Amino acid sequence: MNKLLAPSILSADMANLAQQIALVEKGGADWIHCDVMDGQFVPNLTFGPIVIEAVKKSTTLPVDVHLMIKNPDNLLEHFAKSGADYLVVHQEEVVHLNRTITKIRELGCKPGVAINPSTPVSSVREVIELVDLVLIMSVNPGFGGQKFINQTFRKIEEAANIKNSFDLDFLIQVDGGIGKDNIVSISNAGCEVFVAGNAVFGKENITAATKELKQLIIN
Repeated sequence: MNKLLAPSILSADMANLAQQIALVEKGGADWIHCDVMDGQFVPNLTFGPIVIEAVKKSTTLPVDVHLMIKNPDNLLEHFAKSGADYLVVHQEEVVHLNRTITKIRELGCKPGVAINPSTPVSSVREVIELVDLVLIMSVNPGFGGQKFINQTFRKIEEAANIKNSFDLDFLIQVDGGIGKDNIVSISNAGCEVFVAGNAVFGKENITAATKELKQLIIN
């Protein structure tokens, strides 16, 4: 399949969000990644459905919403209505994961499941055939600009082996510490959707940075 680049607006200039999104679109971005944090599940507070609505109005690209929040089931409908194309919940937080995945699909979104660095891929094996996306966190979630955890390579390879062995079609996404120095190695391990924040929006020329990363994963 094609490799997809999903710039994270966590690192964008929120005062000029539409312009920032236009710059990554110009550079060839495939998705827009939105990190929703509530200050409880992770030690940071970001934004909610209103910002997702603004993102949706600013782009025709798929909007990928990563819910790093407590009790995400209570807010699934709000985020679906705001324009999320993908809704990703954390295995560590959701008790009845099958039910939540089913609900996300019923709301018209593509469901995904995320796992933190200390959570094994095996923890989502029983639902992996039900989701469209498996998000492997390569940093401990909460803040941008962290260093990629190298043990993540094993987890990416494990997820890819499961996908290939059982002929499944979920996408393998990786989020955290991705940049031009490691994106090729991450791709070779089996990643298909690359979330990049500071490596895109933290650069002086956002469009050029997007183009560079995209070129590295399609070659």
